[in-house]
Amino acid sequence: MKKKLFLISFPLMFVVALLLFSGFGKRKPSLTPPKAARKPNIIVILADDLGFSDVGCYGGEIHTPNIDYLADNGLRYTQFYNTSRCCPTRAALLTGLYNQQAGIGKMTDAEDEPGYWGHLTDNTVTLAEVLKSAGYQTAMTGKWHVSNTTVQKNPADQLAWLNHQKDYGDFAPLNQYPTSRGFDKYFGNIWGVVDFFDPFSLVSGTKPVKTVPKNYYHTDAISDTTVAYINSFAKTSSPFFIYVAETAPHWPLMALPADIARYKDTYKGGWDAIRKARYAKMSKLGLIDPAKTKLSARWQGDLSWEKNPDKQWDARAMAVHAAMIDRMDQGIGHIIQALRKTGQLDNTLILFLSDNGASPENCAAYGPGFDRPNKTRDGLPIVYDLKKQLLPGAETSYASIGQRWANVANTPYQYWKAESYEGGVHTPLVAFWPKGITAKKGSYSAQVGHVMDFMSTFVELTGATYPATFRGHAITPTTGISLVPSFRGQATQGHESLFNEHFGARYARQGDWKLVSSSRDSTWQLFNLATDKSETQDVAAQHPDKVRQLESQWHQWANTHQVFPKPGKK
Repeated sequence: MKKKLFLISFPLMFVVALLLFSGFGKRKPSLTPPKAARKPNIIVILADDLGFSDVGCYGGEIHTPNIDYLADNGLRYTQFYNTSRCCPTRAALLTGLYNQQAGIGKMTDAEDEPGYWGHLTDNTVTLAEVLKSAGYQTAMTGKWHVSNTTVQKNPADQLAWLNHQKDYGDFAPLNQYPTSRGFDKYFGNIWGVVDFFDPFSLVSGTKPVKTVPKNYYHTDAISDTTVAYINSFAKTSSPFFIYVAETAPHWPLMALPADIARYKDTYKGGWDAIRKARYAKMSKLGLIDPAKTKLSARWQGDLSWEKNPDKQWDARAMAVHAAMIDRMDQGIGHIIQALRKTGQLDNTLILFLSDNGASPENCAAYGPGFDRPNKTRDGLPIVYDLKKQLLPGAETSYASIGQRWANVANTPYQYWKAESYEGGVHTPLVAFWPKGITAKKGSYSAQVGHVMDFMSTFVELTGATYPATFRGHAITPTTGISLVPSFRGQATQGHESLFNEHFGARYARQGDWKLVSSSRDSTWQLFNLATDKSETQDVAAQHPDKVRQLESQWHQWANTHQVFPKPGKK
């Protein structure tokens, strides 16, 4: 296929050919002692703006047989957390630290504060850097979004760059690219938002990919490149680590027509019908206990689907969202198949999760600028449709699912991306490793976990060393806890306490108690997750001592973890 031409170079194909034809013939007897068991390969697949209940194995109606296969033959986690937004979660996942400790307290803009440099700082090491020290080959595909974005001061120049009409060089400082942070190979987008048919900030290694084939679709390219990396790595004796950072299903809503058609009627029943169906399926799966996890009230429930004047557009928007997830799952199927064909599947740990809850953002209201073009490469105008007149899905439309569908995607929880309520920070996590996970297949783990736990988990599994210093810099000790006991089916608590802050949204969790406030209102609310996992009953008035205790702990954490909330926040 044409789209693979820039993924695999002639020298690589030549090397592969040599490997294929050099090993034929009878194997001679060897007196060498048997080698130690090969360390597990590791693949982390991070979805972008995926709702908690979008995929089938977490209650969704979206067709995700490959993710479901991983879940049915592995583990699902019921209390796993991200940091509520894309780049902070990526920072925590990659470094094993709270995101402010890693330098990304907000987004990728550089601010003059230690926790807000907007890129991974010198006090950190990445998963790739640590695993390389243990003999791993390393690669990444997809969305980086943990480096300072290089923006043109003139808005017209910035749009010309976004529209692929002018070239202004590197998309971020090269010393902040993945290949400068431990990854041997990289193909993907340096920035956070992409046109799925013609992405901006696309690079191979550090070299910009200036043109793509006409049939290009970014999710497919991420999958195809991951497969190419697997095929290459599997021909060596060294284990590999691949970080697959999907851009789906982040807006803009862009999908292939055949995938959209599969869901053309799925969402015509509306918000309530899908929420109720998901809740019932989650209960049937045993993923939730209905007595302890109520279906929260639907967001802006005053408008019924029957009286919704935009039914056609809204049903189409969610259909495109589903199609993007469906296509991602198809690519994951190709990754699984590549592992199977190369004999690597049984000894590969695959982790699948989301960087935050589904997005409530109306990207049409943002309009073009910063990371959003106003024209396609060939000059067609891009529509930011506030009146919902142009059906989403094509490259010429920038649209998103909005608040009501985001609320549905995060069933049964409240809120969404960027908030510290469960709908923003509670991620599905699937762990699959036939050779290493001895817990019952298809079972659930209630270990309280966080994306920063991957570092401790991988260090334990691989025998790698988390360094005290790296490249002449002191490294902040990891705050993660290993997930390995849960792989063995052991009932371990995990984190006794967890904290978060993002643009004023914040929480402190200790045991089953969770103190939380939103980005719009600094008033603390208190919930007992043991009996109210969907946060429907605020019990702050009944437990003022617990509020004061958790508030004090949150401030102590903030003061010791480089957290600086917005002015005016208590």
